[in-house]
Amino acid sequence: MMYFSRLKTAMILGVCLLGIVFSLPNVMPAPARFLPWRAIHLGLDLRGGSYLLLEVDMAAVIKERLDSLADSARQGLRRAGVPRFVVTPQAAQNRMVVRLEDQTKQDAALAALKELSSVPTTGVTNRPDLDFESTPGQIVVTLSAPALIDRATAAVQQSIEIVRRRIDETGVVDPIITRQGESRIVVQLPGVEDPNRIKELLGKTARMTFRLTDESANVAAPVPPPGVDFLPLEGPRAGKIAVRRRVEVDGANLTDARAGQNPQTGEWVVNFTFDSIGTRRFAEVSRNNVGHPFAIVLDDKVISAPNIREPITGGRGQISGNFTAAGATDLSVLLRAGALPAPLTVVEERSVGPELGADAIRAGALALAVGFVMVMVYMAVFYGLFGWMANVALLANLVVMLGVLSLLEATLTLPGMAGILLTLGMAVDANILINERIREEVLNGRTPLNAMETGFKRAFSTIIDSNATAFLSHVMLFVFGSGPVRGFAVTITVGIATSLFTATMLARLLMVRWYAANRPAALPV
Repeated sequence: MMYFSRLKTAMILGVCLLGIVFSLPNVMPAPARFLPWRAIHLGLDLRGGSYLLLEVDMAAVIKERLDSLADSARQGLRRAGVPRFVVTPQAAQNRMVVRLEDQTKQDAALAALKELSSVPTTGVTNRPDLDFESTPGQIVVTLSAPALIDRATAAVQQSIEIVRRRIDETGVVDPIITRQGESRIVVQLPGVEDPNRIKELLGKTARMTFRLTDESANVAAPVPPPGVDFLPLEGPRAGKIAVRRRVEVDGANLTDARAGQNPQTGEWVVNFTFDSIGTRRFAEVSRNNVGHPFAIVLDDKVISAPNIREPITGGRGQISGNFTAAGATDLSVLLRAGALPAPLTVVEERSVGPELGADAIRAGALALAVGFVMVMVYMAVFYGLFGWMANVALLANLVVMLGVLSLLEATLTLPGMAGILLTLGMAVDANILINERIREEVLNGRTPLNAMETGFKRAFSTIIDSNATAFLSHVMLFVFGSGPVRGFAVTITVGIATSLFTATMLARLLMVRWYAANRPAALPV
């Protein structure tokens, strides 16, 4: 326990030196661009920024599911040879009603509809996602409770991922995106004082489809013909345009979208690229419809309807529509991130000014400094020279911990600052255990070297046990917590690891080197 080889000594001092090096990015700029200059980022409560609480429109999710189910039901009933039926989705009741004129086909219709049922992948039971109620001439298909839970879970998880992609594309550093409740998403944006552009990006579903137009339809008619929608056309020729409901190419087949300028006209456009499926489908549609308009529909609005001049077989295209630079950039961001499964609405919005963040930093830094000084004074008064050695280890613990957090590019919040202060107190516990054990061995009549050896050995198991339980509890806090709670847990777990190193390795090294240099007859405890 009391022998340190040169290699072991070099490793201990090297870890401390690395802690200093990795902490430097927090106090000075990078001397060269090629250096990996990683620093601790400040959270919303310290840096200021914006807080958004979003809610997924679950009614839209259910409506989309029922509409899709109704289309599949019509196809299935036709294949089953069921004549003269009416399929009516009723989103308010989470159900679909199928009315039959020929009751002799009731069993065939029920069998065809049951083929549409499946078992939810995230549900807690193995119940099918559809419940059926059959009465003469009518079949009611209802979305079951596991199906609704499955849909809600999938929609929120997908929305969180797409929200994260969209925000990352805007360049916001360290956004915090977490789920709250069943259908809400919390978005914290440090450093973003005006969240209007972010809100616009997040508020758009951004579902893009490519559809053919119906040139024979009269847009002045009060009701569109079957299979056709009258959608608003954006741009200088604002009005309505007749667009077929059939989706020829889905925006989900896009692999990339970038803002650029048309070299001939100089106007801003969005250049996009399809995957192999989209390329094949786009080439087929453009080859069969040369000379006809091809509508590009975004969230039920036609942003462009150019004529197909020639077959487009390369899987690349261009969207033009009198865009500004910001408009083209935002549209490319939306297309790259993907479409939301349902609209998001802003339930709550808050802004944290940088002045409040600066006050929080000053208060936290003051508390940290006062706590650190008080701990050092306590150790020096009660344990003398060995207390000062513990203080050196404590200071090294703080530096190494900041170095590790910088290497991880952690986000520091007020709970995180509290975690640093708590870690310093926990680190002192280990030094107190060691010094008290050494003091007891001295009082029992052991020689100085024997007292140090025995004191470290007996305190070591207690230190490991206490820190292991604390480490596991904070790991669970990280796994099941969210937001600032996870930041607090990260700070504590890193601090536990660094305090074990400095208390059991660095402090012991200092004591051994002091003893080897002085060979005292009595220990200063």
